[in-house]
Order: sequence, then C-alpha cells, then structure tokens
Amino acid sequence: MSSVGKGFPDPVRCAWASGELSVRYHDEEWGVPVHDDRTLFEFLILEGAQAGLSWSTILNKRENYRKAFDGFDAERISRYDRRKIERLLRDPGIVRNKLKIASTVANAKAFLRVRQEFDSFDRYIWQFVGGKPRVNSPRSLKHVPARTPESDTMSKDLKKRGFKFVGSTICYAFMQAVGMVNDHVVECFRYKALAAQR
Repeated sequence: MSSVGKGFPDPVRCAWASGELSVRYHDEEWGVPVHDDRTLFEFLILEGAQAGLSWSTILNKRENYRKAFDGFDAERISRYDRRKIERLLRDPGIVRNKLKIASTVANAKAFLRVRQEFDSFDRYIWQFVGGKPRVNSPRSLKHVPARTPESDTMSKDLKKRGFKFVGSTICYAFMQAVGMVNDHVVECFRYKALAAQR
C-alpha cells in the first residue's frame, strides 16, 4: 500500500488505478488468483454488470451489489422470482438494467449446473488457462489485449451453457480480475509479486 507521508515515494502502479477504491482494488485484488467459487461468481456478475460502463462505477456499487444479491449466493439468486426482480429494478444502489438483472438469475442457474458437473466452478473455469495463471509482460496499457483466444473459447463455452453477458471482452476482464492472467504492467509493483507467486 501507499507509504506517502512516511518519507517514501508512492509505488509505481498500473495507470488505470486512481482514486482510493480503485487503488485498493488494484493493490489487493486485481490479478490475485481466485479459487473460491462464491468470489468467482461475484466477479462474473460484476464484470457482466460493467458492460457499457466504467469499472469504477461498478466498484463504487460493489457493496450495494453484495447486499442486493444476497452476498452473491448463487443458490438463493437462482430462486429469485418476478417480484424480487422488480424490487431490484427499483434499487438505486445497483445498475438498474432489466437484462443485466435477469442475466444474474440465469447465470446463477448456469453456475449451479456447472458446479454440479465439475464439482466446483473453480475447476471448470481455470481449465481455460490450464490451471495456472498466464503471466504477460505488458510495458503499458496499450500492450494489454481486450480479448485473447482463451477468452474467446471461454465465452463460447459459457454461452453454450446458458450464461449471459459473457462476451469475450467481458471474459478477458474476468480473467484479469481473478488472476487467470497477470496483466499488471512490468513497472507496477504488483507485477513481480504476482509473477513470483505463480
């Protein structure tokens, strides 16, 4: 974390990390390998909610999402009825988009089917990178891709299984978030730390 005020310079970060929430997310979560099913489901939903919006918008609403969607409990979300969806559409703390809210319910059902088939969603989703994080070496943000052959394959398979809002670009953002790929720029202080964990 930042050591400003202690006589030390701020560490070098990826250029997109600005603002307290964004910096904390960058320093503590982004690119860290996630193997917890509930957290993986949370990121899948949040990345889909981001479609057409900025990540900072979603980050600012994240706690509201956790409250509105029962802590991202897929089993509870899979049972949401029309009345619950209508309540969510009136909730100013989340993105009130009918398609995105409905897709969360559809994704919860698809998530549970995948978990039953593979014993865990983690086992299923990490197969797209062979079970290990891919460490890239981008010099700047312009060298970070928006999608890859792996995200194309993931997107296609998720869609086949009934998931919504899982285009290749959304899938790649998800892969970055949950540490399936390390896309911190090489000068960023998190790049070496995460590359060493691999």
